[in-house]
Amino acid sequence: MVDDVFSPLELRETTVRNRFAVSPMCQYSCEDRDGLATDWHRVHLGSRAVGGAGLVLTEATAVEPRGRISPEDLGIWSDDHRDALAPVAEFVKSQGATPGIQLAHAGRKAGTARPWEDGRVLDYDDGGWDAVAPSAVPYPYDDDPTETRKLSRDEISGVVDSFREGARRAREAGFEVAEIHAAHGYLLHEFLSPVANRRDDEYGGNFENRTRLLREVTEAVREEWPDGMPVLVRISATDWIDDRESWDVEQSIRLADRLADLGVDLIDVSSGGIHPDQDIDWVGPNYQTRFAERIGSETASDIAVGAVGGITTGEQADDVIRNGRADLAIVGREFLRDPYFPLHAARDLGREDAIDVPPQYRRGF
Repeated sequence: MVDDVFSPLELRETTVRNRFAVSPMCQYSCEDRDGLATDWHRVHLGSRAVGGAGLVLTEATAVEPRGRISPEDLGIWSDDHRDALAPVAEFVKSQGATPGIQLAHAGRKAGTARPWEDGRVLDYDDGGWDAVAPSAVPYPYDDDPTETRKLSRDEISGVVDSFREGARRAREAGFEVAEIHAAHGYLLHEFLSPVANRRDDEYGGNFENRTRLLREVTEAVREEWPDGMPVLVRISATDWIDDRESWDVEQSIRLADRLADLGVDLIDVSSGGIHPDQDIDWVGPNYQTRFAERIGSETASDIAVGAVGGITTGEQADDVIRNGRADLAIVGREFLRDPYFPLHAARDLGREDAIDVPPQYRRGF
């Protein structure tokens, strides 16, 4: 029988009830700039679980304070953060979905205002802080960026420890899937890409060195994560920069095999974000699925892949799975427009039997 978007996905001993995943999407809604989850996060993520999603992932959740994109982003760097997130994971699970967390560090793209507050780099008086990166090369924002400092080797070890502790706290909070954020120009992607990584030590230069930090973080998270629960890694398959040395799909395929050897179960395949000079050849329905398909078919391992980007209908999501282009349909903005996207997709595809509508909502369906 051919899998469709309503088929369960088995990852280790964890069963995700269908192939709809809520993509990590920042909410910029921590009330006191303290990184603590609020009722907003519980309602936002919980409503997508009620709406039929199989996997519900938090926004990028910073493993240390300087790793936040904005001061209002979620964190997981203390036990208080763990305790604030626990009710979110508990409610998501109570609705039949699998709760997941994205562990993240913003690197040189940290310390910016919320998008609806112009997204500028914040100065110290506005609550900003110095960014850290593989090299002392700031992200080229239109305005003047804050100082970007090169991480020392000891600090790199500290970053690995922060991801390890973040994974431990996430497990204690009740999350069942851990995703490592290594995409979109944030810290781990910065180490991968020659566009941002100018180091000449064991963390820079060739492929082996540039992937070292992500591999170390992956090992640390996998050691903390239960054997029966999956670890995912989100990558940017390409930097979309062809006129100079950059990160590309061929390197992503090599990386996927290395991560599979370290116990990663699924690669969440996105793209871009490392530099504003990126030149995306086309943006439209399923525009990044081609990269997931290549990684899934060209790796030597049998690692699963997730496709994200431009999935806005149930038919699209179903086609991605039915045609073997990816194992998971990861949906972002459509879930912002419609928290009940999978329930509506089941109706549109004539598969009302595939997802249980919560009894409180059945009269509406």
